[in-house]
Amino acid sequence: MTLPLIDLVAGLLIFAVVLGWLGRRLNLPYPIALTLGGLAISQIPGLPRPQIDPQQILVLVLPPILYHAALFTSWREFRANFRAISMLAVGLVLFTTVVLAVIAKLLLPALPWPCAFIIGALLSPPDAVAATAVLSRLRMPRRLVTILEGESLLNDAAGLVVYKFAVAAALTGSFSLPAASLEFSLLAAGGAVFGYLCGRAAVWVQVRLRDPLIETAFSLTLPYLAYILAEHMHVSGVLAVVVLGGVRAWYSPELFQPATRLLAQGTWNVVVFLINSLVFILIGLQLAEVNDEQGISAHLLLAGLALAAGCTLARFLWVFPSAWLARLIPAIARRETMPPASHLSVIAWCGMRGIVSLAAALAVPYSMPDGTPFPGRAEIIVLSFVVIVATLLAQGLTLSPLIRWLGIGEDTDIHEEEHLARLKIAYAAITEVERLAAEGTYDPAVVVAVRAEFDSLLLQEQYTNTGLECSEDPVRALKLAAIGAARRRLIKLRRDSQIGDETLLAVQRDLDYEEARLGE
Repeated sequence: MTLPLIDLVAGLLIFAVVLGWLGRRLNLPYPIALTLGGLAISQIPGLPRPQIDPQQILVLVLPPILYHAALFTSWREFRANFRAISMLAVGLVLFTTVVLAVIAKLLLPALPWPCAFIIGALLSPPDAVAATAVLSRLRMPRRLVTILEGESLLNDAAGLVVYKFAVAAALTGSFSLPAASLEFSLLAAGGAVFGYLCGRAAVWVQVRLRDPLIETAFSLTLPYLAYILAEHMHVSGVLAVVVLGGVRAWYSPELFQPATRLLAQGTWNVVVFLINSLVFILIGLQLAEVNDEQGISAHLLLAGLALAAGCTLARFLWVFPSAWLARLIPAIARRETMPPASHLSVIAWCGMRGIVSLAAALAVPYSMPDGTPFPGRAEIIVLSFVVIVATLLAQGLTLSPLIRWLGIGEDTDIHEEEHLARLKIAYAAITEVERLAAEGTYDPAVVVAVRAEFDSLLLQEQYTNTGLECSEDPVRALKLAAIGAARRRLIKLRRDSQIGDETLLAVQRDLDYEEARLGE
């Protein structure tokens, strides 16, 4: 029994909304609620189950998730923590691949070593979808969030490349470390360069569209276009999308219309939620299908749980020693402070697997070049699904209590930074009002009233309506001029590295709303 694709997707989306609401009522992270929901509906007799093309599911979900995360990443913080991020996104991926391959080989001695490394590679990167979905609900220090989100942006590239080499080694029976290292470097560099060029081209096009609806629709196509073209050019599509998002995030405050930013932000939030919802429901549905087709024996279940424990063990074995050993290097010790043990514990615990591991497991070839079945394919799929569900449930459900138990709270400096930014842009707006008043262009009563509105911002950190009719041309024009001055000051603060992207986005959103209220 099959359903038309549109009926299937519509049904899953409706179910996702219900599960998301139920998860919020039960205070469950919605990835957990959706995965459990997928498992539950998969048990309904006669229900058709979707057949997933692994390559298509990666192309469908990965570009928009990575692009959206890149748009809202604090690139100042990313650069400041790049060493820690790269150690997790590349070093930890390689280390985890080896650890999991050894565990898989010990538990399944008949499994060839290349297949054991396939298991290690596809399970090595924590999932960007799961990370952003769970982290968005938690209040944590900015540096901690930046490191975890930065890792999730880059580690898929490393994990998928290692997976590709492992599959090639299994098919050909040969592997060259120097050749693999060179190809990895070329893939990463090529993807980053291509993403930068795409970003600059996209900015050039978008500033000429001047229509919020068309600009928003254009932004929805960009990550897919960059990812698909990069993959066709045999460079990293993951890095191309991440760099594309970073370039557009940098230029967005200066070049794009406020109405476009407001519309695009709301649209992207809905799109990403729906994509996330489909991903986690499909994980639940596919696990039940794997159980029907392959069977999950007690031995494979225990092996999968051991691999899930190995994922966490590898993170602890990497995170703590790498943080301590790095401080033995004087240049790093002078530049970076040692993270508290509580922060390192959260980083080590936050390693949920998800859609990338799912797609990679399903994409394992069915047969060898000589036509014989690919060794261990069924075991690879079953083990991967067990690890995905185990890490989603174990870490997704315990991460929030762990953070509370460790006493980790949100940074206070981000609030101070935002407070100072609002004061500085208010002074910039008042200065512009006084400059225009000195020219004698505006009626003194209008100037006094508009100035009073921005004076209230200094005291209350929000715009207060003074009762003036915004439809009056002098009032509207003077307010828009003041907001323009405030916006220029805000951008300069970001360019001078006095504020981060998180502060910029928060304050910019208020300016955009005020400008939209004025009808611009």
